[in-house]
Parts: sequence; C-alpha cells; structure tokens
Amino acid sequence: MNQIRLDRRQLFDWAKCGIGGAALASLLMHDTCATAAAVRSEADDPPPHLPVKAKRVIQITACGGVSQVDSFDYKPTLEKYHGKPLGGDERPDVFFGKVGLLRKNDWEFKQRGESGLWISELFPHLAEKADELTIIRSMFAETSNHTPATFQESTGFRLNGFPVLGAWLSYGLGCETEDLPAYVVIPDSRGLPAGGTINWTNGFLSASHQGVIVRSKGQAINDLFPAREIARETEVASRELLAKLNEEHRRERGDDVLLARIRSYELAARMQLAVPEVSNLDGETAGTREQYGLDQTDTDEFGRGCLLARRLLERGVRFVQLFSGGAFGSPRINWDGHENMIENHGREAKRIDKPLAGLISDLRQRGMLDDTLVVFTSEFGRTPFTQSAGDVIGDGRDHNQYGFSAWLAGAGLKHGFAYGATDEIGMKAVEDRVHWNDFHATVLRLLGIDHERLTYYHNGIRRRLTNVAGETIEGILA
Repeated sequence: MNQIRLDRRQLFDWAKCGIGGAALASLLMHDTCATAAAVRSEADDPPPHLPVKAKRVIQITACGGVSQVDSFDYKPTLEKYHGKPLGGDERPDVFFGKVGLLRKNDWEFKQRGESGLWISELFPHLAEKADELTIIRSMFAETSNHTPATFQESTGFRLNGFPVLGAWLSYGLGCETEDLPAYVVIPDSRGLPAGGTINWTNGFLSASHQGVIVRSKGQAINDLFPAREIARETEVASRELLAKLNEEHRRERGDDVLLARIRSYELAARMQLAVPEVSNLDGETAGTREQYGLDQTDTDEFGRGCLLARRLLERGVRFVQLFSGGAFGSPRINWDGHENMIENHGREAKRIDKPLAGLISDLRQRGMLDDTLVVFTSEFGRTPFTQSAGDVIGDGRDHNQYGFSAWLAGAGLKHGFAYGATDEIGMKAVEDRVHWNDFHATVLRLLGIDHERLTYYHNGIRRRLTNVAGETIEGILA
C-alpha cells in the first residue's frame, strides 16, 4: 500500500478542508436525507454462517458487580446459615481480602409468572416479565478487578486493545442503514465504566467499528452542527468542489485509509439529519413515555436511553449498548456495593427496573422481540458473605468472579428458563458453567455467526472474539 507524504502545512490544510470538506458533499447535493442502504460486512468470511434468529442486539451493561444472591439466584440456604462463618479450608480470592460472615438475601425472592422463575423484589417490574427471560445462573470470570473484568465482559480478554462485542458485530454484519453507525453507545451521565471509553473500542479493527456515543438526554452528540450557519448554496458548491479534490487526491495516493476516513466523515454528515430525528422523543405517546418511566425522577434518564435504543434499532442500528453505573471514585455511583448493599443496589435498581420492563414490553408489542436480542450483563457478581471482619455481619459484599448471573430475552431463546447453577450459598458456579467465551459464542450464534469463522488477521494471528475457546450454550436455545 502506498503511503501519503505531506508536509506540516499540507497536513493541516488537508485536515481542515479536505476531510471536513468531504463530509457533506454526497449528502448536500440532495434535497433530503440520502436513502438508507445496507453497509456491507467487512469480514473475510461474511455471515450468515448459521440460521439467523436475531438481527440486532441491545446490551445493558451494569457496572460494578450485580449481586446474584440478591437478584436472580435464590439461595434459601443463606437464610439458614445467616451470621455463620463461611467454613472450609479454602479462602476465596476476593478483592479486599475480607471474608466476613454469611449474609442472607436483602430482598425477598418470589416465583414469577407461569414459568415460576425465582426473581427478587430488587427488580419488581422486571419480575413481571419473567416469562420472557432466559437467566444464566452459572457465569464465571477470571478476575475480581473491575477494569480487566469489564474488558473480558466486552472483549473476551482481560487486557485492553481488543475489539468489543459491538465492534465485532459492526465488522461482521455491517449496518442496515447508511445514516447511522452500526454500533451506538448510550453512557450513564454520572460517569464512565471502569477503564473509560476503551470499553467501546474497535481495537485493531477499522475505526469505523468503534462505538459512537449518543446521549439520551440533552445534546445527543457533541459538535453535531457548525458554530455558525453557512448559506446552503455556498455549502453545496464548496463541498462538491472539495469532494472532487479529495477523490483526485485519493486516486493519486492510492491509500484506502484515506477513503475510509472520508467515509467516516460522510457518515458524520448524514448523522446531522438522522440523529436529531431519532433522538427526539417528543412524538412518543403518553402511554409509551409512562411505560419507560420518562419524566419520573428516578427512571427518566435510563428510560430515555431504553426508548432511544428501540428507536435506533428501528432505523437500522445493529448494536446498542446502554451503561448502568459509572464513576468508580468516591462516592461509587454504580453497582459496587462494598459498604451498604441495600442503599447501593436499591438506588441503582430503581433507576433501571421499570425502563427495562418497559423496553421488553414495547419490543414485544411492536413485534420486534422476535428478531431482537436483549442482554443484561455485569462484570462479576458479589460474595454471599459480607466484606467485614470475620466475626461481624457487615452490610456490604465484595466482588465475586466465581459465580454470578446474566439474563437474555428475545429471539431464539427458551423463555421463562433458568440455566446452570451455583453452589448452595451462591458462591461458585458448579453446574453448566458459562465463561465469557461461551456467552459471546452464543450471542454470535443467535445472530447467525459461527464464532470460529468471524476472524481478523492481526499481527500474525487470526484473532476472534472468543480467542481460542468458547462453546455455544445449546441448553438455552429454543
């Protein structure tokens, strides 16, 4: 591949005019937004490789570690052993090293729906959707440290620099529209997840597969519009000229990187029309707004995020990731309930419970849940014992990578179904254990992708999301 050689002045002039000039050229020559068309897969072996059950995904990433024994993994034995020591010769490898006394669940569990799934009062609205859920109770990870655990949750690797799930899907499946990116991230306004923005990185894939942040409230995207208005005729004429100059430049240099950069700026230009429309929730009915918890203090932000996610999927976005929790400093504004589980998990669950139930109901009512996958994950769970001195029943729980829960809903799954199990106190996954490689392989399978065939050659290695491992969880598939 030929390399572009520019002096300093040429570089800045080109960045200011050439790339920026290309941005609106193809769009502004039309009176209306360009007709949406599919952006094709870039994979060497493009999917589908298998029957397609789901076309799109919403992932809810709960940052900090959701307690499985307080939410989706009922352990009545904990009540029996409440206040007693863990026992045994093995000392768990927990983050702060404090193994306190066993503590029973802080929220009451009940069997829900026709399926009889056990779900606690931590999520009362979501519990009403039990018959839509597929709960995996036997997840395990390889670390109890937030940052590498979050990386593994998203990429399959504990080190940074690898593409996240959304980036792999953008690369493998492309997008159903040219007007919006394939992978959109809706962050928590209170802070970033552990590791920061690298949690939606494209890694070694093309930069076009990086997650694009769209906010659910306020300005959806920073600097979406120019600081001052430019006459439309002037804009069109200048962009047409600059587009021609850029094309000549590309032909002379023969650099595909330049073409990719121009295309990314053209996407940004198309988003100037698409994003304001898709992020404007004012046209939604009062019933829909109530369903998602909009205009209610505790649920408004996350409810807007869930509703925005549905609207993005309707317009062809392939993967939307919503983050619940961030800000890992002091105070912790996430699911990291070291000190006070009732206060911490109670606050976080209240923000997302009604919106999540509303999202599932809305997708079902619109017929979208039949080809949409909704996924709820956390980087690890929490210990069944408290984070305290050995003779004290504390009110917080430490990190637990040995066993935790995740759930899915939607296309191709057994609904109202629980898979796998932890031990009698909810500490370790012991039955049908599920590693992140297995989880990712299963998500890809539902999208018609063989996880061993979605690869990218990088630094002499044929890389993939599932590294060199991973098995589809056949037991949860319909």
